[in-house]
Amino acid sequence: QVRLVESGGGLVQPGGSLRLSCADSGNIGSIYAMGWYRQAPGKQRESVAIVPSGGSTYYADSVKGRFTITRDNAKNTMYLQMNSLKPEDTAVYFCYVSGRAGQYWGQGTQVTVSS
Repeated sequence: QVRLVESGGGLVQPGGSLRLSCADSGNIGSIYAMGWYRQAPGKQRESVAIVPSGGSTYYADSVKGRFTITRDNAKNTMYLQMNSLKPEDTAVYFCYVSGRAGQYWGQGTQVTVSS
């Protein structure tokens, strides 16, 4: 069974940095797409960073230049490096992977940016 396990969330001051991790179970097979999404209170889930089939990386305008998505295939783990964090980045962050068998989501991790 495919599982995605997230870690790295927490409380950080404005201007600080966090790195989120998303480890998969290693049995997804060929990955079609991967990415990070977030959902703030009262808002719908929005895309943050996506690597679709074809390899081009897309970032939301609100995070462009501050966030970076990467993957370590040897560790079956993808990351979201978040720099220069702002209070409006506060949300629950979810990782996402699409493979041959379907689409998979992490459990979510809370990121709170506050002084």
